[in-house]
Amino acid sequence: MKLISIKKIALSLVCFLVFSVLSVQAENALDNIEKNKVIRIGIPTDYPPYGFVGTDLQPQGLDVEMAQYIADKMKVRVELIPVISANRIPYLQTKKADLIISTLGKTPEREKVLDFSIAYAPFFQGVFAPKTTTIKSFSDLVGKSVAVTRGAMEDQELSKLTPPGVNMKRFEDNNATIAAFVSGQTDAVGMGGAVAVNIIKQNPKLGAEYKLLIKNSPCFIGIAKGEEELRLKVNAIINEAKKSGEIDKLSKKWLARSAGELPD
Repeated sequence: MKLISIKKIALSLVCFLVFSVLSVQAENALDNIEKNKVIRIGIPTDYPPYGFVGTDLQPQGLDVEMAQYIADKMKVRVELIPVISANRIPYLQTKKADLIISTLGKTPEREKVLDFSIAYAPFFQGVFAPKTTTIKSFSDLVGKSVAVTRGAMEDQELSKLTPPGVNMKRFEDNNATIAAFVSGQTDAVGMGGAVAVNIIKQNPKLGAEYKLLIKNSPCFIGIAKGEEELRLKVNAIINEAKKSGEIDKLSKKWLARSAGELPD
């Protein structure tokens, strides 16, 4: 009798554990967001005009406003999590963030480890250098140093386009990349067009200008693999924002240009 009772208890415990595991697995990211009434969104704080810290020490920029817009539409509180290029995808994979809104470009390599929303903002990467520096093709970069942010789109794409002999200097965040170029540590810099325009305006003595197009790369929102319900929810919000003119409004406010045609 005692042996039968022990077996029954053991079986009950196994069933309980299996049920608990299945229940946890059944709860997806969207369920948790709606239940907890909070969404954690990774945003940049070192990449103006998409994300930076204002004079009031609060995050601001296009990506920050987009994060707030999505939270408002979902009727939840937003928890903004500062990220940099090197850690934004790991933050998503380790569930430290529900979404990444941080000038994230879509590449085949990234699609293997995360999912993407439809595009929400325009973006392009280019090579910028002083007007006195002759750069008409990627071969002209041979023998020159180019500052890039490690792991960022411009780092990945420029590495594919440049021939041997180009000195790629990689820095851990965008502020360090910008500082290296502005202080003359490198001959050129690879970065987003909107960011470069701000740097050129703020540092007129540099005499810097656009030299080469690295890639047209609209911004997408990063979502963890398998979170299809959350992805569809975000896409619906972006589509609504496109139709209402909110996407164009944000683009004109922060980039001084219309969003134009953005890909799905």
